[in-house]
Amino acid sequence: MNLVRSELLKIRTTSTWWLLGIGAFLATVLAFAVNAWFAHTALSGRGEEIGVTGEQASAPAMAANLYTSGQYLGLLFVMLIGILMVTNEFFHQTATTTFLTTPRRTSVILGKLGAASLLGFGFWLATTVLDLLAGAAFLSLDGHGAQLGEWEVQRALLLNLLAYAIWTILGVGIGTLIPNQLGAVITAAVLYLIGTQVVQLLFFLLSNALDNQAVMKWMVVWPATASQVMIGGEANQFMPAWWVGGVVLVGYALVSGVSGVLITRRRDIA
Repeated sequence: MNLVRSELLKIRTTSTWWLLGIGAFLATVLAFAVNAWFAHTALSGRGEEIGVTGEQASAPAMAANLYTSGQYLGLLFVMLIGILMVTNEFFHQTATTTFLTTPRRTSVILGKLGAASLLGFGFWLATTVLDLLAGAAFLSLDGHGAQLGEWEVQRALLLNLLAYAIWTILGVGIGTLIPNQLGAVITAAVLYLIGTQVVQLLFFLLSNALDNQAVMKWMVVWPATASQVMIGGEANQFMPAWWVGGVVLVGYALVSGVSGVLITRRRDIA
């Protein structure tokens, strides 16, 4: 716990957390506005205009989407925090001091993973409270009620928390793999923002080439897509069941955490 507290102190004493926090807030507000329009259109019986029909256009499904607004960019921000928790040590040349103070490198990385998960929880809590307040008011005024008693909504909220925790862990793993701060941040951001679009395009082209829409479900192997699937509700022809996304993300978290420990234990620290 001392290591976790020290890692949290390192973040609190820099401008990193609040700059990323402002970014997460703005992303949440923007995403909520889009999702609110989306929900109003679907719930007013015009779901076909935006390609949403059946269970996907139900009040619980729309509520779950509203209450998890901002997840896409929010996960990027918490991943960057995880990266900076590791790369700051090398950028500011404090790694030697850290590992001399705590020679057991495994403990240091576990402390970073624990602190990263707590920060992920903090970001999830702040964005979720914002979404809940605005979403409940919007749905009530729109005549559909808050829908908070629905399991589909509750599940989306809980799995969104899991996504935030996992992506901070992934960030720590990336930071141990690429100790150069600028290189790690740029690589991670490009893979997340551009790589996700490229992967989706490739699977779309492959499904058309094979004339098999089920191929689209395999996009879940990409972590950013797995996060969206995990809170997306029921399976359909383009998306597997929510638990598949959860399994994929947990797998990435385990690989990232173990790799981070092994790499750090073997790395020479000057």
